[in-house]
Amino acid sequence: MTEGLFRDDDLIRVIGREGVLIAAGGAASLLQTAHPKVGQGVFDHSYTADDPSRRLRNTMGWVYTVQFGTREEAEALSALVTKGHEAVTGPDYEANDPELQVWVAATLFAVAAQFYQLLFRRTLSRAELAEFYEQTKIYATILGCPEERMPETYEDFREYYANMLNTLQVNDTSRLVADQVLYPKLPGGPLSAPGLAAVRLLTAGLMPAPIREQYGWKWNAGRQLRFRLLIKTLQVVYPRLPLRVRTMPRDVYMTATRQMLAKMNRRPAISVSTQGTGGAQGGPSAGGEDAAA
Repeated sequence: MTEGLFRDDDLIRVIGREGVLIAAGGAASLLQTAHPKVGQGVFDHSYTADDPSRRLRNTMGWVYTVQFGTREEAEALSALVTKGHEAVTGPDYEANDPELQVWVAATLFAVAAQFYQLLFRRTLSRAELAEFYEQTKIYATILGCPEERMPETYEDFREYYANMLNTLQVNDTSRLVADQVLYPKLPGGPLSAPGLAAVRLLTAGLMPAPIREQYGWKWNAGRQLRFRLLIKTLQVVYPRLPLRVRTMPRDVYMTATRQMLAKMNRRPAISVSTQGTGGAQGGPSAGGEDAAA
């Protein structure tokens, strides 16, 4: 997998290959929809509530293709996403608005970095975080967001992200979307209840406190203890799994996505430059759950 936008030793691939990150997707998704414009767009246009499995499949197919696919695959699929987003508009929002693309990309970087370090008990250096951030700009720029709209450096990102967490106002629409994400209608019914409970706990534990409080989620000493126990269990078990098991979700979703692209037989509609993406092959010129609507 060396013919894509990134190399195998780039952090976007080293971190992104870990399938367990999908379990943290709820935190990224609900950080995104904490933005009233993103939340309204998802509520008005997304099929998350009706078909959450399809929602996850399409989202992860896009994320993995950008990270691990060929340049042609990443550009072709992202062009489809951008085209689909043209219809996601309302009185006060447009899915292709660079403001929203920047926020979605920011959440994908922030949650992935947070959960990866927690899970593997590894502290990324400032240089590594800067490298990883530079690479994850692709989540916005490949969808047409001008790179100059992104916080330029990792330090700029930290300032932007802190300001967003302190100023976002979660509204009732965002809370309705959160209920759809956290209490999905899954085929397993009661059999899926334990897994969903774990995902809800993980989502709440990873969510920054200002946003968690606005969502109105209960968080006390008991839930904090259960969250820590869940993380400790994952820390002991997950890193010891064979890599081929940990990367299985990537392989499954990418296989399905490649089959879809082959059927459509599309050519790339946009071109991406990746210079300066911290190891990407080529110059920068790309969001999670609701990025690929």
